[in-house]
This record gives sequence, C-alpha cells and structure tokens, in this order.
Amino acid sequence: MSACGCDTGGLKPVDEAIAELLERVPAPPAVEEVALRDALGRVLAEPLDASFPVPPWDNSAMDGYALRAADLPAEGGALPLAGRIAAGDAASQQLPAGHAVRIFTGAPLPPGADAVVAQENCRVEGDRIWLPAVKVGDNVRCLGEETAAGERLIDAGKRLRPQELGLLATFGVARVKVYRRLRVALLSSGNELREPGEPLAAGQIYNSNRYSLLGVLQSLGCEVHDYPILIDDLGASRDALADAASRFDLIITSGGVSVGEEDHLKQAIRELGELHLWRLAIQPGKPLAFGEINGTPWIGLPGNPAAALVTSLVVARPFLLRAQGCTQVEVTPLRLPAGFAWRKANVRQQLLRARLEAVDGRLEVRLFPRQGSAMLTSATWADGLAIVECQRTLAEGELVQYLPFSELLG
Repeated sequence: MSACGCDTGGLKPVDEAIAELLERVPAPPAVEEVALRDALGRVLAEPLDASFPVPPWDNSAMDGYALRAADLPAEGGALPLAGRIAAGDAASQQLPAGHAVRIFTGAPLPPGADAVVAQENCRVEGDRIWLPAVKVGDNVRCLGEETAAGERLIDAGKRLRPQELGLLATFGVARVKVYRRLRVALLSSGNELREPGEPLAAGQIYNSNRYSLLGVLQSLGCEVHDYPILIDDLGASRDALADAASRFDLIITSGGVSVGEEDHLKQAIRELGELHLWRLAIQPGKPLAFGEINGTPWIGLPGNPAAALVTSLVVARPFLLRAQGCTQVEVTPLRLPAGFAWRKANVRQQLLRARLEAVDGRLEVRLFPRQGSAMLTSATWADGLAIVECQRTLAEGELVQYLPFSELLG
C-alpha cells in the first residue's frame, strides 16, 4: 500500500504505523528441528542448498523410445530394439549403435542415447520400430537442468508452503530447522461479551472477535493461548496483561482501546509499560494501539468485529510474520478496475470489503453495500479489501488497489 502523504488530523498514517511496528519486532523465537511432514507454515531458520543435481541423470520426459538422433535419416526410419528401461532401472549398458530402446517417463537414458521419440509418433514394424527424425535433446530432461548441486534452494526466513516441502523432499531432507511458533496471548475486553453456547442477557452479545482473530493467528502459524473475557475494569486489565506479558511472546487484545470511560487497556499499558502508538488514519480501525510490557509487545485491536478483522490482517499481520523470523511480510495489492465510485474524500485510508466480479469479460472490484465497522457480514461476503487512499476520490472504472484475503491469510 502506498503512503497516505496527506494531513491526517493527528492520526498516524497506516504505512507509517506498520513501519513503526516492524522496527520494534523482537528477535525471532528459538530454533527447533521438526519432521518435514510437520513443517507446513513454519519459517525456515537456516538456508538450504541442493545436495545433488536435479535431475541426477539424463532421463526421459515421456513414454517412448530412446536412440541416437544421428542414427536416423532426415525422413526417419526403422531401428531394431535393444531392450526396455523403466523408471527405477539402472540403465548401465551402452546403447548399441543403430538401435533404439523402449523407455518410460522418468527412466534414465542409456549411455549413448541423446533423444526420445514419443510412443504415439512411432510405429511397430515386426521386430523393428519406425521412428520419425529427431534432434539431439528432444524429450530429454538433462542432468541438473532444474537445479545444480550446491544451488540455493530456499533462503532462511521463508515460510514453508506445500511446494517448498515437496522441493525439500526431492533432496531427501527429512527434518528442517525452523523457528518455534510464536506464542500469542489473545484477550477480549468487554462486559457485554459472552461465549457462544452461553445464554444472553439483555445488552449482551456473543464474542465473535475471539474466533475470527483465533483463525487469523492460527492461519499465520501462531500458537494461541486464550484468556477469559476481560471485564471493563482497570485492575482486572492490569492483572491479565501482566500475567500474559510474563508468559507469552506477544499479547493481542480486542476492544478497550477507544476513548470511552470503560476502555481501560490503554491506561493499563501505560501503568505497566509503554504505549508507543494509538489511533491510525484508517477506516475501519482508527483506535488501534501498540505498546509493550517489560519487552513483551502488545497490539490492541478495535472491538468492532469488522475493524478487528481488517486491522489484524493489514496492520498486525506483518508484525506477526516478522516476529516469527519471516523476511517477506508485504503483500502487493492488485490494481483492477473499480466497479464503484468513491465520491467523498476522507482523511482516513479506506479499507473496503470487496470482491471481484466478472462484468463484460473483465474483472471489477465490487463493494459490499454496507461498510460499517461492526458488520462482519461484509467480510464474509467479500474476498478481499479495496483500498482508497486518504483524501482521494475514485471514479467508476478507475484502477483501485485490491488485497485478496487469500494473500493475507497465509
């Protein structure tokens, strides 16, 4: 996302806030070794290089017949067969001159062979096989053409996806060194909150933030420790925060960071540690806060459900990944035509729940019609966020930045 670059009325621009959080990321957790099958989503703690070339030998890219290209005339011809090689065979015997050999995908080429003809292009003629003319290297996967021995496979700080696990398995890696999962204390603040399954009294609501934020944290590889709901009380807030700071790597709260008389978390942080940042030029999510208690970072997310979710993905996510040793924490927005107009400039950057829809053969960014910070239905309808920078208007059809949830939740 680009910097706001405008008067934000004393609110911290989002990009500046993210940069400030990243400057205060503590050292990654300790390193541990895990089995490759348990490494999905973990952050690699050391670089890994190829221990041998891939492919480790010349092999066939398809089922067919291996031969010397020079043994065929320009118009093709018939050659006698000299055997059969399947994947897993050694293929140590030299291919006799003027012969072909039946070969299967992945099987090593016999010494002397330099090309493969696909079986559908060949014709059996008695004890011989007719083959069209080929060039040297046709349908051959050459030794080391994918990876040379000693070539860097994956850098330290890479979050391992299924494709990285498969690549490491290619080289026989059974265990990898990764950073320990980040231990996050998750607290929800508010007298009105109850847990799903409990009866509701007048004025009470269910605690949706616990579950949406739990999902975000787990999708980003964190180990989450849930605290009971915090009542709106300064002493209770101090006690819970002090306990969490002594036991976990990071504290994330929702609610209690606005300007109301019952919002006590900011004051508790001031009394226990330091408050570094409060109030962003962002909508939804203005009351987001950041501080620390005895070196343990705290991120205070807004209490409104859509605001809590959006700020966890846009503001907290880079911090959470970097704190786990991940080097790549940015998501580059797509730029796509807006299927809406934004006519009123705002001092805050707008993060609008949106999704892509095909209109007349092209994709457009469409908005959910209700964008209230309490409306979680906007996020379930949406597939991502459209970004309108502060003090900007937007005409329909103009390019708008779009962040897919699929990129943010991983």
